[in-house]
Amino acid sequence: MTALPADAEVLDFVVDNRTGFWTSVSHVFSWIGSTGTLTAVVIIASLLFAAYRQWRSAAMVLLGSATAYWLMATLKSSIDRDRPPVEDRLAHAAFQSMPSGHAMMSAIVFGLIAVGLFRASSWIRDHPDVLLVAPILSIAIGLSRIYLGVHWMTDVVVGWTLGAIWIAIVAAIARIGMPRSRVTVA
Repeated sequence: MTALPADAEVLDFVVDNRTGFWTSVSHVFSWIGSTGTLTAVVIIASLLFAAYRQWRSAAMVLLGSATAYWLMATLKSSIDRDRPPVEDRLAHAAFQSMPSGHAMMSAIVFGLIAVGLFRASSWIRDHPDVLLVAPILSIAIGLSRIYLGVHWMTDVVVGWTLGAIWIAIVAAIARIGMPRSRVTVA
C-alpha cells in the first residue's frame, strides 16, 4: 500500500515547518506512546485495579491491551506499508507503517484505563472531564509520529480508528454478566 497524495502533502508541510521546540515535545510524546512505556502503564494500571479489587477492569486493561498488541503486529505485517522516506525521519522506527502502533496502542491503553476508572470510581463518574486526558494523550502521541516523520497521516488515523473500535469491543465483552444499571428520570 502506497501513501496517498494527502499523506505526502502533510509530511511535506510538517518537514518544512519543524522547530526545535516542537521536535523536543514530539520526542517526549513519542516516548510516552512507546511499547516499553505503555507496557509499564498497563502493568501498573492492572495492578492498581487489582489492589482495589476491580478485577474486571484489571483484566480488561491487561488482556485488552495484550490482544490489541498482537492484532496491531498482525495488521502491520499483513498490510506491509512502507514508512515515509528515511531522510524525513527524526526518530528510528522499525517494522511496517500501518497502522501506527503508537496511535493505536495509546488509544487502547489509555482508553481502557479510562473505561475502568469510569466503572470503578463514583468521583470519576461525577467528574468525567478528567477522562479527556486519555484521548488528548493519544492525539498528541499520534501527531508526534507524523511530526517526527515516521508515519504517514493515514497510518495514524487508522491506528486511532482501530483503537476506538477495539476499546468498544473489549469494554462490551468486559461488561458481560455485569448487572444492568437503572436510569431513573425525574
